[in-house]
Amino acid sequence: MEAYPEINLLTSLAVRQLVEFMRQHHQAWAQNAPDLETFERDLHTHLLALEREILADELAHYDVDGEAVRVNGTVCPQVLTASEDYLTTAGVVKIERHLYRPPGHNTRHVCPLEMRAGIVAGFFTPAAARQAAYVVAHLPPATGADLFGELGGMQPSCSSLERLPKSLSARWEAHREAWEAHLRTLERVPPEAVTLAVSLDGVLAPMRNPAPVESETPAEAKQPKGPKGYQEVGCGAVSLYDAEGERLQTLRYGRMPESHKVTLSQQLQAEGQAILAVRPRLRVVTLRVSDGARHNWKLLSGLDWGVPADQVESWDIVDFYHACDHLKHATDVIWGEFSPKGRAEFERLKTLLKEAEGGADVIIRVLRYRVTQARGTKRDQLRKELTYFRNQRPRMNYPAYVRAQLPIASGVVEATCKTLVTQRLKQSGMRWTLSGGQAILTLRSLIQSQRWSEGWRLLRHSYQQAVEIVSTRQTPDTVSERPLGAKHCQQPAKRDAASPYFTLPLAV
Repeated sequence: MEAYPEINLLTSLAVRQLVEFMRQHHQAWAQNAPDLETFERDLHTHLLALEREILADELAHYDVDGEAVRVNGTVCPQVLTASEDYLTTAGVVKIERHLYRPPGHNTRHVCPLEMRAGIVAGFFTPAAARQAAYVVAHLPPATGADLFGELGGMQPSCSSLERLPKSLSARWEAHREAWEAHLRTLERVPPEAVTLAVSLDGVLAPMRNPAPVESETPAEAKQPKGPKGYQEVGCGAVSLYDAEGERLQTLRYGRMPESHKVTLSQQLQAEGQAILAVRPRLRVVTLRVSDGARHNWKLLSGLDWGVPADQVESWDIVDFYHACDHLKHATDVIWGEFSPKGRAEFERLKTLLKEAEGGADVIIRVLRYRVTQARGTKRDQLRKELTYFRNQRPRMNYPAYVRAQLPIASGVVEATCKTLVTQRLKQSGMRWTLSGGQAILTLRSLIQSQRWSEGWRLLRHSYQQAVEIVSTRQTPDTVSERPLGAKHCQQPAKRDAASPYFTLPLAV
C-alpha cells in the first residue's frame, strides 16, 4: 500500500505570500480602515494561488513514469515528457507529464495522467468541467466567461466553454440508451402517484444550414409557420400526479430536429415503461398541444407502455387552453375581437366546455348555426373551427377529466419548450447545428429532470481509463504488468525534490 506524502505548507511560496499579505493588511489598520471589497478580492486571489499549488501537486501524482504502459490492451512505449496546462476550479496549472505512443503510423500520444485523473476534453479537471458545463448550459459561452471572470475563480475562455458541451454530448450520445436506463434504476415512483401524464410538442429554433426533415405523409411534410431557416425542436415531458391532481415530479427531454421525432419518442416510451413496470395500475394521460403537427398526436398514440392494455386506464386529452384558443378565435370572428358581446360569449362557452356535461356539443351547435349565417372569409374561418371541435370532441370531456383529477392542460410541456429551448437557443443572433444544439439540450434536460448529479457522475467516470505499467525488457510471454488504480500510482513520476508538498519519499 502506498503512503501519501506529508504536506509541508510552511515552505509554500503561496503561503508565504499569504502571510505577508495579512501582515501588511494588519499594518494598514493602524492608519485607516482598509476597503473591505479590495481585501476580500485580494484574499481570494492569494487563497486561489495556494489552491493551485496544492492541485498542481495532486494532479502530478497521477502521472506515470515507466518504460511502457498498456492501455486498452495496447502496449505503448514512453516517448517524451512535455508540460501542459490544465484548468482547475482555482485556475490554470502547468504540469509536466510523460507521454506514450501506441504502435503504428501517425498514432496519437496517450497521456496516462489525463486518463487516470479523468481530464475532460483534454483540458478541464473533473470539478472544473462540471462547473463550466453547468454554466454553459444556462448561458452563452461569452456570458459564461464573463460570469467566471466576475466570480474570480477559474476563468475559462469563451472558446473552451464552447467546445466543452460538444465533447460531453458526443460521449453522452455514444452511451445514451445505457446511461438513461441506468438513471431510471436510481429513481423511485412516489407511492402517492396515481397518474402518469405524457406530453409532446415542438418549438421552432434557428438552424445553421438546416437540413430537410422527412415526414410520414405529404400532408405532414408541410413546414410549420416560422422564419426561414428555423426547424422544429422536439420537446417531451413525463409527469406524475397524485390523487388531488398535484404534480409530483417531471422528466424533460429535448431533441434537435429529427425525422418523425424517433429518438424523443423512444425516450418518452422508455420512461413510461420504466414507471409502469413498477406501478402498472397508474392512469396514463397523453396530452395533445399543437394542431399544426398532427404527427405529434400519432406518435403519442403509438407509444407502447409495455403492459397489457387492460391494465392501463388510458386517457387522450386535448389541451384545454389550446381548445380555448380555437374558441376565442371563433367568438372573435362572430362578434368582433373587442366586442363586449364576444368577450361575454367566450367566457360563457369556455365555462360550459370545462364544467358542463356536453359542453363541447353546445359549442359545436353554436358554431354550426353561425356557419350558416356567415359569408365569405368569416364562413371559411368558422367552418375550420367547427371542424376542429368535431374532430376533437372525443378528447374534450373536460368535466369527467376534472372529476377524476386528471391534468387537462399541457403547461408542463409548453414550459419545457420555453425553458429547454427558447430561453437558451433562441437568443439574439444564434444559429445552431444539430450537434451543437443537442449538446446544450442534453445538459439542460439532465438539470431540469433533477438528474444532473448522477448524469455527471456517468460522464465523469467515462473519461477515466485504467493504465498498466509494463516492462519492455522482457519477452512478450513474460511482460510484467503493474495495474494502476484511479487514485494512486504504484510507480509515481519523478518529482521535484524542492516541492513543498512532498517532503517525504513515497513508499511503494
